[in-house]
Amino acid sequence: MRLARATAAMLVPLTAATLAVTACAPGSTAHRADASAAAAPQELTYDVRPLLKPAKKYFGVSRAEAPHSMKPVDDYAKMVGKRPNLIAYYAAWGDGFDATGVRNAWNSGALSVVSWEPQSLSLTKIADGKSDDYIEKYAKATRRLNLPTVISFADEMNGDWEKWGITETTPREYVRAWRHIHDIFEDVGATNVIWAWSPNIIEPGSHTDLSPFYPGDNYVDWVGLIGYFTDWDPHTFDGLFGPTTTEVRRYSKKPMIVLETGAMPGQRRASHVRALFDGVSAAPDIIGFAWFDYNKRSDWRLSVNPDGLAEFRRLAADRLYGFDVRGVR
Repeated sequence: MRLARATAAMLVPLTAATLAVTACAPGSTAHRADASAAAAPQELTYDVRPLLKPAKKYFGVSRAEAPHSMKPVDDYAKMVGKRPNLIAYYAAWGDGFDATGVRNAWNSGALSVVSWEPQSLSLTKIADGKSDDYIEKYAKATRRLNLPTVISFADEMNGDWEKWGITETTPREYVRAWRHIHDIFEDVGATNVIWAWSPNIIEPGSHTDLSPFYPGDNYVDWVGLIGYFTDWDPHTFDGLFGPTTTEVRRYSKKPMIVLETGAMPGQRRASHVRALFDGVSAAPDIIGFAWFDYNKRSDWRLSVNPDGLAEFRRLAADRLYGFDVRGVR
């Protein structure tokens, strides 16, 4: 539905002898260690592993122009009473790596998540290498900045509303494209990336099998869930997200995060906000959420519903939510 590898303090020149002793340990794949050792010899790649399942929950948002501009984030923080530490944004296939945005987010204590959308090229062509020069340039830019960033490639692949969805391609081609991109990043040493595989939630009452779309644990760090509270879907967290989490747990134990969510405005919004917080809080393997604060198809912005905003602000004050990602070791 579209409605410390090294800590920041260690990003300094290291001798070859030091690298030989302290080269990065593998994160999501054994291949990462070799890729890291082959990366730029002047510094270790940032170790993202402590960020994969932190002690507290991510408190995220997606707003227009953020994080390239931080004003929308500043305004959101004032509105909800807490600064987000996860900032999601969207990029088209062919866009360059937004180093400025990733750096802006990091300097504010937040991790950035890019939803990388291949609207201009088929997954088959990507898997066959037609965009390798572009992917390699993007990966090298990511490695050069050497800050943690999350990539969610071709999300909602199990829906029929995206150009890379089920009406345009097959699960096999999706997996081929994902693994091909991932391997290029590994080959250039860009192991500072957290890879989030992000299906749309299984429609309540259905029994959709997501496993054919899953690239495999060696290619995934997070399972990103995408789902919205509406007037017609289940009004509980388990009712909305439960079928998907149960399905995914058949083949993966990776941490889960609700990477895109919201609630329709109206009399149910406050209760839906409460369901979201309660559900994420109660699930030890769900590490946070990001609110889709846009007016698209429905008005998901928190500002349009005072009762919903008040409940969101009250629950966001819980110390379980939000932390400075720069301090995670």
